Amino acid sequence: MTARSSRAKKPAPENARVLDLDRYTVAYLVWTANKLSRGASYNYLKVFGVGVETWRCLVLLAIHNSVSAQQVSQVMGMDKASVSRCFKVMQAKGLILMGLDASDGRVRIATLTPKGRTLHDQILEMALERERVLLSVLNESDRETLLRLLKRVHENLAAVEAATAGYIARRYPRAARARARALEDAAE
Repeated sequence: MTARSSRAKKPAPENARVLDLDRYTVAYLVWTANKLSRGASYNYLKVFGVGVETWRCLVLLAIHNSVSAQQVSQVMGMDKASVSRCFKVMQAKGLILMGLDASDGRVRIATLTPKGRTLHDQILEMALERERVLLSVLNESDRETLLRLLKRVHENLAAVEAATAGYIARRYPRAARARARALEDAAE
């Protein structure tokens, strides 16, 4: 055993606070999402030549036909700049057309092309198969409960961010003031 691997095996000191990873819900959510995303991206790239970010954009475009980068960012939780870069690649591949929003000429809107719709439909089959296998360990009632609970947790994210901002303001006031100034500067 190397010195490095033996160091990694040492337990934390008795008085140290550590996360119990077997009970830390966020870890399971993150691990599951990361592994699903990595696997999807690998397979979508291998079979269809696009990654998971393109797939996420295609999902919303298939539902709405036209969306802005801001809409994708809000719904999917993706960085707006990443969505804009993804739109550029999608446009170059002929998956979308870009235009200006009729009601606000400053906002660029992506519209799904027939080629983009065909790609969406092909990837959809693989995505649904991946979901089917993922959830195959649950019965129908468990699947409905899981979805209901995930929706409830998702709806609570704004409260988590507000509580985090409050925690930072109380525990780390300098960081809170710097963050407030940065937000003000960004708004100008």
